Amino acid sequence: MEPLGEEVRRALRGLGPQGAVSELTSAWPAAVGPEIARNAWPARVQRDGTLVVHARDAVWAFELTQRAPEIAPRLPGAPKLRFVPGPIPELEPPAASTAAPPPPAATLEQAREAARWAAAIDDAELRELVARAARASLAKAAADRPV
Repeated sequence: MEPLGEEVRRALRGLGPQGAVSELTSAWPAAVGPEIARNAWPARVQRDGTLVVHARDAVWAFELTQRAPEIAPRLPGAPKLRFVPGPIPELEPPAASTAAPPPPAATLEQAREAARWAAAIDDAELRELVARAARASLAKAAADRPV
């Protein structure tokens, strides 16, 4: 089995300027770093070979326009760059390890207190929601107290 990378690049070059977008997109994060990559992303290549990059807003577009001479040489073919406000890909979801820990579980006494507070509510669904919120609040308050 042989790698297809060079054949794919050759086929993309055959598509004209738009074929170069995938190569530039692959190189973008390493060329600009994570902060810029989260706030600006290659969108298309114009007929004259200019890479149009969408930026999160006009401020980012302006700042990156000032840095274009520094960024262009880091990209394949050192294209001319044009930064404009536009849609960029969504951020990756945070890793599971950075997620907030689950709230502490309520004790039986806390659950009974929460149920007593919610007992006067006629609507069963609302009563359960209030009881659940009260249980969570009581458990968190107890967990936050110093030992």
